[in-house]
Amino acid sequence: MSPQNWLLIIIALVLFDFVWNTFLGLLNQLSKPAQLPQELDGLMTEAEFANAQRYQKEHFNLDLLSSCLGIGLTLLILFNGWLGEWADYSRTLITSPQFSFLLFIAVPALLSDLIGLPFALYSTFVIEAKYGFNKTSPGLFVIDKLKGYAMAMLIGGGLLLLLFWLISTLGSQFWLWFWLIAFLLIVLLNTFYTSWILPLFNKLSPLPDGELRDAIVGYCQSVQFPLSQLFVMDGSKRSTKANAFFSGLGKQKKIVLYDTLTQGYSTEEIVAVIAHETGHYQKKHIYQGLIFSSLQMGIMLYLLGFLIGSTEISQALGAKDAHIGLNLIAFGLLFSPLLMLIGLAGNLMSRKNEYEADRYARETFGAKALVTALKKLHKDSLSNLSPHPLYVFFHYSHPSLLQRIRALNQA
Repeated sequence: MSPQNWLLIIIALVLFDFVWNTFLGLLNQLSKPAQLPQELDGLMTEAEFANAQRYQKEHFNLDLLSSCLGIGLTLLILFNGWLGEWADYSRTLITSPQFSFLLFIAVPALLSDLIGLPFALYSTFVIEAKYGFNKTSPGLFVIDKLKGYAMAMLIGGGLLLLLFWLISTLGSQFWLWFWLIAFLLIVLLNTFYTSWILPLFNKLSPLPDGELRDAIVGYCQSVQFPLSQLFVMDGSKRSTKANAFFSGLGKQKKIVLYDTLTQGYSTEEIVAVIAHETGHYQKKHIYQGLIFSSLQMGIMLYLLGFLIGSTEISQALGAKDAHIGLNLIAFGLLFSPLLMLIGLAGNLMSRKNEYEADRYARETFGAKALVTALKKLHKDSLSNLSPHPLYVFFHYSHPSLLQRIRALNQA
C-alpha cells in the first residue's frame, strides 16, 4: 500500500475516534434528567443535585475543549509530516540509534504533556477548588509532576530501550520476549506497588487501634482474608474525595484506606466497602484482570510485529525511510478500533466483577451498609447519578450507582 493511502487510513481512524467519543460524551451530557431519579430520592436536595450537574458540565466542557485542541494539533502534524521530519532530524542529533529512538519518543511525549498542562491546572485549581474538592497546593502539584517525569524516564525509558534492542536484534519476532519481560514487570509492580511506588507520592500510616481496626480485622478473619497490613493514606492532601483499595498478589494483602474515608464514614460503611474489595480477592478478579491485560498486551505486540519495520508507514508520516518510533506511533493510531473493542471487553468483565464483589459483600456483611456507603461516595464526589446507558456500556468499568443498588436490592 502506498504511503498516501496509509496516511488517509490513519487520518480517517483518528477522526472516527474523535467523533465517536465526542458523540458519546455529548449524549451522556445532554441526556441528564432535570430531577433526581426516584430510587435515589432523599440522597440530595434539588440544589445539591443541580450543583452536581454543574460540576459534571464544567468538566465535560473542559474535556471537550482539550479534545478539540488535541484533534486539531494531531491533524496538523499528520498533514504536514512533522513527526517524520522530527524522526529524521532526531537521528542527526545523537549517533546512538537506541538513544536517538528514545529522544524521538520523549520530546513529543513531553510536548503533549505540556500542552495538556493548562487543562490539568484549570481542572485542579479552578473546577475542583470551586466545588470544594482540591487540597493540592501548587508546590505539591509541581513535585507530583516531576516525580511522574522521573518514573516515566526510569520505567518507561528502560522499557523503550529494551523494546528497541529486541526489535533491532530479533526483528518481527521481538514480541514474545518483550511480552514475557513486560508481564513479569507488571506482576512485580502489582506485588510491591504499596511498598515501592505509593510511598513516593503519599504517606502511609498504620490504622490506629480502636473500633474501626477491630471491625475490619474481625471481618477479614471471618472470611479468611489474609490481611497482613492495614494502612491509612493521606489522600486529603490532594482531594476531599474518599476511596479504599487493597494490593498485593499471593497470600499477603495490604488494605489502604483514604483518611477522607475514615473521617466521613461510619464503621459499618467502611467495613462494607472492605467487604466489597475482599470479594474481588475471593472471586479471583485480580488474577482475571492480570490474565486479560497480559493477553491484550500479547495480541497487540504480535500485531505490532507486522508493521514495525514498514517503510511505507514511516513515509506516510513524513519520514524518508523506516523508523521504529514512527511505526510504533502509527500502530497505536491504526489499531485504535481494536483497542476500543478490547477496552469494551475489559469493561464488560470489570462490571461483571463489580456485581460479583457487591454480591459477596452482601452475603458476608449485608447490603444496607454498602448501599449507604455507595450513595455517600457518589454524593460526596458529585458523580453522575444518571449516565446514559450507551456511555456506561463503552466507558464505565463500574456499573452506575442505580444499577448497583438495583442489583443489591433485587438480591
